[in-house]
Amino acid sequence: MYVDPRGRRVSYEALGSSSFARFLSSYAPQLLPGGSPRDWAGESGTADALTHATTIVAVVCEEGVVLASDRRATSGNMISKRDVEKVFRCDQFSAVGIAGVLALGLEFARLFQVELEHYEKMEGRSLSLDGKANRLAAMIRGNLALAMQGLVLVPLLAGYDLDSGAGRIFSYDPTGGPEEEHRFYSIGSGSVFARGALKKLYTDDMPASEAVLCCLNALYDAADDDSATGGWDMARRIFPVVTTVTGDGFRRLPEAEVAEAVQRIVADRMNSPDGPNAPLRD
Repeated sequence: MYVDPRGRRVSYEALGSSSFARFLSSYAPQLLPGGSPRDWAGESGTADALTHATTIVAVVCEEGVVLASDRRATSGNMISKRDVEKVFRCDQFSAVGIAGVLALGLEFARLFQVELEHYEKMEGRSLSLDGKANRLAAMIRGNLALAMQGLVLVPLLAGYDLDSGAGRIFSYDPTGGPEEEHRFYSIGSGSVFARGALKKLYTDDMPASEAVLCCLNALYDAADDDSATGGWDMARRIFPVVTTVTGDGFRRLPEAEVAEAVQRIVADRMNSPDGPNAPLRD
């Protein structure tokens, strides 16, 4: 039972839907990420002044999928934060990375976690990976009014499909989606550079350990050419967030493990600043 702002007692089952986001939009829209579009009306320069998260990369590997991000957030041409979290666990077999307006992205990630938990409690079973992708698309479409005002957020969903036994990646645009991406994908301001690196380094059925190095090299190249993407900060011990989603579930790599991989890449880049070369075949 829920008591709305007018003091009315409303049942969670009143809508006949297992969607927590739909329930909020009907009875407490002010609790949704961003509140009402009216909250932003009349404010000039709002989008430019907000903090934005940047580059996310995802790679399908033999065991499932790897999802990683840099840690920088920017406000215009200024670095506003160096250690942002942009990749989040959704449930045991899925994760999401957020690029765009940081505050909205954080709220969407938390709401999506609750959405999946609410569905499981209401229906007594977990959503399929396709179902999760469609639920997230509906939430993104609900943000369209704010996106039209420049308050854009774009997620990248990665998960392990229990039905097919493989990792899968779903991308979105501000109007929803989803679109399934095969092998690898990247979003954010440095995505064009990261995707170029992924094209060069990716091989089918690569083990998760190599997929992690592939993602880290892609983030290195993105930071090399995109000022809004942060490279690792060796002095402050700030490294990318790297996660895997496999048949064993979601796992965030410990910082020590990521630091070891980063140091290996840095040592290689001392001899080859542009990164490893892809073999050419006849």
